[in-house]
Amino acid sequence: MNNCLCPPPPEFRINRIDDSKLKWLLLTMMRIREFEERVAELVIEKKIITPCHLYTGQEAVASGVCHALRKDDYLFGTHRSHGHYIAKGGDLKAAMAEMFGRATGCSKGRGGSMHLVAPEVGILGTSSIVAGSLPIAVGTALAESIRGTGRVTAVFHGDGVPEEGIWHESANLAALKRLPVIFICENNLYCTHMALDKRRVHDNLHRVAKEHGLESVVVDGNNVPDVYYAARDAVNRAREGYGPSFIECRTYRWRGHVGPNYDVDLGLRNQDELDAWVARCPIKHFAGFLVSIGILSKNDVEEMQRGVSFEIEEAVSFAVSSPFPDPADLTRYVFKGGASNDD
Repeated sequence: MNNCLCPPPPEFRINRIDDSKLKWLLLTMMRIREFEERVAELVIEKKIITPCHLYTGQEAVASGVCHALRKDDYLFGTHRSHGHYIAKGGDLKAAMAEMFGRATGCSKGRGGSMHLVAPEVGILGTSSIVAGSLPIAVGTALAESIRGTGRVTAVFHGDGVPEEGIWHESANLAALKRLPVIFICENNLYCTHMALDKRRVHDNLHRVAKEHGLESVVVDGNNVPDVYYAARDAVNRAREGYGPSFIECRTYRWRGHVGPNYDVDLGLRNQDELDAWVARCPIKHFAGFLVSIGILSKNDVEEMQRGVSFEIEEAVSFAVSSPFPDPADLTRYVFKGGASNDD
């Protein structure tokens, strides 16, 4: 393991974050973790059969960024976007139903794990196409810039995306037009199964972004207040007309690229590396910090966890009891004016 890629435990600073926000950050991370780990169990049990790219370990990124956004701000995600959906305010029951392919899912059972939609909270879609959301996100930022609404667009992507041509084109246009868009790079050190140092001569994603004209910063993606501060500053800059930003969040996904396994047995990464990052659990450290400064007690944290577990089990029950999409509606939402497409 390259030890420099696994920093020491996070040190938290919470200037100008009130207690309710701190509790929201912890609760949101808990919800994402419980949702993902429950989905992993259901995949193992073959009760969920859609391919699931799990967000376990990266919860601080989605939580910190989304807490800096307004409800009507736009969000675009990736194939690994359950955390983004939950942190932006998406409905847990609708998300779980989508995992099961049910008609009550947020994409009406048509999207599965990778294609989540919640326009009521600004999520216009997540995409399984690597870098596919970037030009669309820049498009919404351009539209809102013209309209003068003050809406900001946040687009999440992995560390492999800056190796795609469309990332460079999108970053260049965003900088040229000073668009209100924030690129959030969730650098979990792997692009599918290939480690960062096997793909790049230099570990320099943020510097490449800066050369395109983006305000660029690197943060510890397991330190939720630091992620929030970086996102808040980027959002403020965007709303005030100062253009796009790039936030590189250094983090780590605990489970494999897709599915509930850990990839250690396949030789794709080693146990020491995984153990080191699990020891940096963003939830465990942040909960311990809030207890240490008296904002929460250990009993409070345990009660929060019990409440989250109950919410997730309610979501599973809702999903299991929901109907599958009607085969007669197969072409609805596919073709304009298609069969049975009356809305």
